[in-house]
Amino acid sequence: MILEKLQNEKVLRDPIHNFIHVQDRVILDLINTSEFQRLRRVQQLGISATVFHGAEHSRFGHSVGAYEIARRITEHFGQYYASKKLDDGLWQTDERLLTLTAALLHDIGHGAFSHTFEHLFNTDHEAMTRAIITGPTEINAVLSKVSPDFPNKVASVIAKTYPNQQVVQLISSQLDVDRMDYLLRDAYYTGTKYGEFDIDRILRTMRPTHSGIAFDIAGMHAVEDYVVSRYQMYLQVYFHPVSRGMEVLLEHLLHRAKVLYLDSHTNERNFVGPLLQPLFSGQTLSVGDYLKLDDNVFMTYISMWREHPDAILSDLSQRFLNRKPLKSIVMDDNTEPLIDNLEKLVAYTGYNPHYYTARNKAFDLPYDDYNPNVAKPRTQIDFLLGDGTHRELSKLSPLVAAIKGQVSFDKRFFFPKDMLSIEPDELFADTFKEFRSYIHNNALTTPNPES
Repeated sequence: MILEKLQNEKVLRDPIHNFIHVQDRVILDLINTSEFQRLRRVQQLGISATVFHGAEHSRFGHSVGAYEIARRITEHFGQYYASKKLDDGLWQTDERLLTLTAALLHDIGHGAFSHTFEHLFNTDHEAMTRAIITGPTEINAVLSKVSPDFPNKVASVIAKTYPNQQVVQLISSQLDVDRMDYLLRDAYYTGTKYGEFDIDRILRTMRPTHSGIAFDIAGMHAVEDYVVSRYQMYLQVYFHPVSRGMEVLLEHLLHRAKVLYLDSHTNERNFVGPLLQPLFSGQTLSVGDYLKLDDNVFMTYISMWREHPDAILSDLSQRFLNRKPLKSIVMDDNTEPLIDNLEKLVAYTGYNPHYYTARNKAFDLPYDDYNPNVAKPRTQIDFLLGDGTHRELSKLSPLVAAIKGQVSFDKRFFFPKDMLSIEPDELFADTFKEFRSYIHNNALTTPNPES
């Protein structure tokens, strides 16, 4: 097993953690692989920079940030909670490197534009992460130098099947290194304050236990603040209606390009290009083909498609590049009866409803306790009391109890904003009048609807 320490610690400057400390040869070698460097070309928040202009940060920055938090935790555990005897529930110091590599590589499989890409092309970034770690890649070669079975161990942490739940929960739980970094990082780059919380206090009160990770009761209010911060970030940033309007445009233009590609003769398919052809043809992508794709590749093709002879693909590409998002209204009891007529109205004004409308849902569960009867039970946040017993967070915090199990849900109908300037004939006059009235009222009650 190779556990070489660097002769001189390497540091990366970081706006969130000040310094990213790289102390192990393996970590530095992983950062220098082509697969990890690709993350510089995948934006952390997809296309949210069209709403929050500072949000240009990448998956690279987030990944090294998650690593740094894991490094701080394992250092703290090793100093104060190192295991002294078998099955004492404390930290096994030989799990340090595994934890650091899993934290560093947890997002290595993210595709271009992140979740939009997954939805349209039926990919799974976690499955691809495991494939990159265990497949014929530079990352696998680096990990294999530690030991032949080390890549599989890292992949099992990502898959949540690794037997040591302390390691698994540090990488994936309701309070893990991934979430802590992306909330702080996304809040910083979007210029919002919702995602800020006292990470130093949280890390100081974190404890290894027999069942995984818990927190000292002294850190309860810091953890409570974290949960509320996450809740606010989803409502105010991740679910932003304008950002979702841009995502709908992106999804529809890529779908249109795929339809045109599949309907074209072989000699007419060059508008897609060799990098996208395996993806658009419906093939199961090899790891190599997948890794060739990033945000820059897609943006280049979309820029070219502005000149495509197909009017829909050309128009959607121009709208996307020039930030002309689809407008939206909340779908509720008032608007649901209107939607079918609104889709007809969109068609009446000259737009293909299949490409210019969408019924889009966004939802998140900010926190929930453990329930073994659901399909994907969550690892609850537990606290250690003075008498040595454990209590779940919502039993201690009335604030968290109020949002526990409450799904943040926002369903919207998207349509072209410019259709509002068209005057309908008598067939749609009443619907259009009601539609415009509701749009006006909705705009007055929706946070930052056009920012």
